[in-house]
Amino acid sequence: MDDDRRVASLDEVPADGTLLFTVRGDDGLAEVILTRLNGDVAAYRNYCQHWTDVRLDKGSGALVRNDEIVCQKHAATFEVDSGYCNFGPCEGSYLDSVAVEVEDGAVFLADDDYVFERLGPSGESQESSGSRIDFTGT
Repeated sequence: MDDDRRVASLDEVPADGTLLFTVRGDDGLAEVILTRLNGDVAAYRNYCQHWTDVRLDKGSGALVRNDEIVCQKHAATFEVDSGYCNFGPCEGSYLDSVAVEVEDGAVFLADDDYVFERLGPSGESQESSGSRIDFTGT
């Protein structure tokens, strides 16, 4: 794989959380989260299907519990291996996947719709404001 598409080493992708990175596509910058389950790696756009202005990973890793990514805004859960929402207001929907590949102990962006920009957030605020329900305790 091309080094320009290298996202991170496989060891950097937590088994109990996510690793956030930024890509550039036709619509500008977008955030993507990497997660792993039993050695496999999956990547999804960093927003909940219920409210797409709500980020799953705010920069310190999304909550992953029982092999599910949890939206801390309203407790929807998404299966790590498929992105399928099996509980919550967006039940039945899927997180938008981004193609990645693992080669020689590293994760590479394999989705031709995107160009890898950097690890970490996009720098563009995507968090909603207002008085929506929140399960974070803040």
